Amino acid sequence: MITKTVANVQDACKGVRDGMTFMLGGFGLSGIPENCIAELVRLNVKGVTCISNNAGVDDFGLGLLLRKHQIKKMISSYVGENAEFERQMLSGELDVELIPQGTLAQRCRAAQSGIPAFFTPAGYGTEVAEGKEVREFNGKMHIMEHAFKADFAFIKAWKGDAAGNLIFKGTARNFNPNMCGAAKITVAEVEELVPAGALDPNQVHIPGIFVQRIFQGTNYEKRIEQLTVRKKA
Repeated sequence: MITKTVANVQDACKGVRDGMTFMLGGFGLSGIPENCIAELVRLNVKGVTCISNNAGVDDFGLGLLLRKHQIKKMISSYVGENAEFERQMLSGELDVELIPQGTLAQRCRAAQSGIPAFFTPAGYGTEVAEGKEVREFNGKMHIMEHAFKADFAFIKAWKGDAAGNLIFKGTARNFNPNMCGAAKITVAEVEELVPAGALDPNQVHIPGIFVQRIFQGTNYEKRIEQLTVRKKA
């Protein structure tokens, strides 16, 4: 039986080198690959490009890589909660490509499906469209976007099996599924790792064919980005 299981995060991240392009799942701080990010910090890889919906916060998530100036370029949709990101962007230390959130998701899906490019109306008439091919479809202008090219995709799932089949939970089912199979190597860290065949096939969100390495993560903090509670009467 095919097994994608590796012993730990160190084995999962073998082959990571300076200058690579990484996809990292998550939405805000929900569903981020905490173990893999910590390992990238430990490995001290430099000059990397990160594709992620956002850049974490100053002391957590991708903010840890930014703090050590390991990231050369960020490709994101939302970066409003990270002061260090803002500082590096405005100072010119960090190359930033901001793109519409739907386009970010579709560029991941295109890479996952082997589609080299697609047309979308999002961003037409704005800076997003500068230098890109434009075509008209059904009386509406569209711009051409290319699929992402990444070396590693780091994914966080709730549960997975030894064959790499994944189940996501709640908000973590955001960019994580789209990034599976969208890079040369997909690494999945899961909260619970079970034997192959233990998952109900009807509950599987991503089949193991899209995953090359899987391991059981540890010590998840699962921080809340903005804690809002109702004021007492």
